[in-house]
Amino acid sequence: MTLYADSFSLFQSEGVRMVQTVNYSELVERDFAAVRSAIRSGLYTGHTAGLAKGHLQCNLAIVSGDLADDFHEFCRLNPKSCPLAGVSEPGKPQVERLGETVDIRTDAARYNIYRDGVLAEQVPDLIDVWQPDFVAFAIGCSFTFENALLRAGISMRHIEMDVTVPMYRSSIKTVPCGPFGGDTVVSMRPIHEDRIDEVFEICRSYPLAHGAPLHFGAPEEIGIADVGKPDWGNAVDIGEGEVPLFWACGVTPQVAIMQAKSALSITHAPGAMLIAEVSEQCAPIYPYNDNKKPTF
Repeated sequence: MTLYADSFSLFQSEGVRMVQTVNYSELVERDFAAVRSAIRSGLYTGHTAGLAKGHLQCNLAIVSGDLADDFHEFCRLNPKSCPLAGVSEPGKPQVERLGETVDIRTDAARYNIYRDGVLAEQVPDLIDVWQPDFVAFAIGCSFTFENALLRAGISMRHIEMDVTVPMYRSSIKTVPCGPFGGDTVVSMRPIHEDRIDEVFEICRSYPLAHGAPLHFGAPEEIGIADVGKPDWGNAVDIGEGEVPLFWACGVTPQVAIMQAKSALSITHAPGAMLIAEVSEQCAPIYPYNDNKKPTF
């Protein structure tokens, strides 16, 4: 018997559900509905860079109710690395600001489950682990501004290579709150030196996507010994005349969750975002000043 999930088919044989997976190349030019269908049905569990163009992409952090106030304040105190797009009511798998039909439990491509601050497993959905006191925090993602950079003719190397953007634990400290704190995680994209100023101007227009870079050039100045060895994601080539630019990254809450060592917390898997119904032009709940450019 053949079953259907919107535009993608699932196959069932002798009582065993066999899923036909979907490749990135099959989704990159598809609309939001098709991308969400593939993710929600488990057909696609890869990185989401470049998918559903024009839609807001979000990092996720899900904590128990007793930790929600501290985590909310942690985001407020660190608005560039944790720009809040929305917060759920306890136990509800929806975040109103992301759209009426978004389901936190199924609409990210993959999820990380942390137990006592340690990554215990990675799962395609949260149906079996959702708790009645969970509070979900949707945090803006740098994938959102990438569409604007691509429109300006600025290449994104990780998209060209079809890999997850490289991410690094930096020496830049977050402002702690309660059990949450630790290092800021940064993502890196090589940019030609002639276009750095343009990149800063474009990215400032997307504060919910971490805005302008935190740093460029000299990775060792922010505690990164080797850009060829990211802590998350994949290494990418840096060409002649290109400079590594580093943005605050929504994996920062995962470091904070590991430090908090709560019994059970959940995040998206790095690079595998939740794609919201709403426009990428949404503003963060807590605005911040993004006018200072780091010196090279």
